[in-house]
Amino acid sequence: MKQIILITALFVAMTAYAQLRLPAQSSSASVKETIGLTEVEISYSRPSAKERVIFGGLLPFNEFWRVGANLATKITFSGDVLVDGKVLKKGSYSLLAKPNSKTWKLNWYTYTSSDWNDYVEAEPVLQVLVPALHTDTAIESFEIHFQNITMESAKLVLEWERSRLEILILVDEKKQIAADIIKTLAGPDIFDYYAAALYLHENQTELARALEYIQKVTESPKALFFVVTREALILQDLGKLKEAKKVAERALALSQKVGNKDFIRMNLKIINQ
Repeated sequence: MKQIILITALFVAMTAYAQLRLPAQSSSASVKETIGLTEVEISYSRPSAKERVIFGGLLPFNEFWRVGANLATKITFSGDVLVDGKVLKKGSYSLLAKPNSKTWKLNWYTYTSSDWNDYVEAEPVLQVLVPALHTDTAIESFEIHFQNITMESAKLVLEWERSRLEILILVDEKKQIAADIIKTLAGPDIFDYYAAALYLHENQTELARALEYIQKVTESPKALFFVVTREALILQDLGKLKEAKKVAERALALSQKVGNKDFIRMNLKIINQ
């Protein structure tokens, strides 16, 4: 096993510096899927069987396999998921397997390196046992894909030769979605009003509407210095100079409180004009 690892490392190092570009023995592949609101992206290599016995032959049982070829397989989740009922936090992971005739042991590791050997001695974040299914149809090239996709789950499928694994991936997003629905139906929030006002003002279009939007934010006594300054600038561009001066005085006091020199100068300029 150590000899195989050494040969693999030497091959990867040699190909990294090679100038001649040739087709890879195992093609690179990527899979993207969305489960509920969670985006999943997988990068891996696809070795071919080439009429060989793979599991229990080329790859001995109970020894680590990188779940692909070449570099370590990388799986990224944009949100938390459940794998075999166990929580896997959002982030990127590498996957190693120990195949057997009836069950496979799948180890999930926090992704830190493209070299799969770095994970062999590491402690997995998650370990699950998955039944090994046997198929009548032989799969020539190793494949990872998703099946049975719903708004809350999907099956992550690994297939090669006559072996197939199905790993159930669940997402629990009901609370988040319910909160998003309430927030959206309640109307725009303060940030939306500020962003809209900023856009309209910077593009010098519909300044009256920009003023309407910014004042929905600045009516709050907790409005921040840069938001109040924006109101003063919009008033100035509308030719409402007395109102602009009054608002700028408020913005100046807020800017002095936080010690922002740029906004202090900006508001003094409005006041002096």
